[in-house]
Amino acid sequence: MSQTVPAASAAPAKVATGARPLPRRRRFQLSPRWAPYVLLTPFLVLFLVFGLYPLLFSLYLAFQSWEPTSGLHAMHYVGLENFTFALQDEWFWKSLSNTGWLAVASGVPQHLVAIPIACFIHARIKRFRNLVVGAYFVPYITSTVAIAILFTSLFSTDYGLINSGIRALWNGDPIDWLNKPGTIKPTIALLVFWRFVGFNVVLYLAALQTIPADLYEAARIDGAKAWQQFRYITLPSLRPAILFGVTLSVIGGLQLFEEPFILTNGKGGSDQAGMTTAFYLYRMAFDFNDFGAASAMSWLLFLVVAVLTWATHKALSRN
Repeated sequence: MSQTVPAASAAPAKVATGARPLPRRRRFQLSPRWAPYVLLTPFLVLFLVFGLYPLLFSLYLAFQSWEPTSGLHAMHYVGLENFTFALQDEWFWKSLSNTGWLAVASGVPQHLVAIPIACFIHARIKRFRNLVVGAYFVPYITSTVAIAILFTSLFSTDYGLINSGIRALWNGDPIDWLNKPGTIKPTIALLVFWRFVGFNVVLYLAALQTIPADLYEAARIDGAKAWQQFRYITLPSLRPAILFGVTLSVIGGLQLFEEPFILTNGKGGSDQAGMTTAFYLYRMAFDFNDFGAASAMSWLLFLVVAVLTWATHKALSRN
């Protein structure tokens, strides 16, 4: 007896309702033409608010007389009086002199020490190179305030480690490192040197790794000594890195603020020997409430930095 197999049930037929299907939601697509500008918008907004606006406002303020406690309506135009006052202010010139001394005393040794150290690490240290380079680089990434407080403790007159060593070795009297005009400048310069020499070591080490080894091999075959290889191969190859490093040292050295401010407790030391130009600008604005003169001095400092940077570039980029 044959058994009838039931047919597979057919799919239910769609019920015609007369309604149109909902359109798919289109994804937002950014035109490639506008994508770079949209992605740069956060940076541009922050730059306009915290970069360009303060810059233009300080330029406007340089021609005004204003005490912020009186409000914005108290501004009045004084022309070039602020610039005239700055150029006739003996403390402004003294701050420039202090700044130049510190920039040279801390900047030149950075490169004279960093280049040999970088060459030694590049030639001799292979296994623990990253550890050694990291040790040199730590002061650069450490907080400036923490380093300045550390040096304040080291050079303290009463309980500083430096004076303790002087008393133990030579039985000498403690030196007032942070108050005497003849010692505050070398102390600040030593702090700046110790903080930035590691950055230059990393900079020159990176540049050394780009020099082809074939040049040194050919020089050794020709009988060149180690000093001759350093003079005729290493130094010319390091010229772009030296130009970059010295330029940064010039710009940074002329803008010193945190180190002298903390080491002198915001007073500049005896006879204002530790007062840099950036330090003096701060005091002119927030201690003496003369924002117009401070803005004028800041633009004069900008001109000094620009001229010295140009001179450094011209001097080091000669063939």
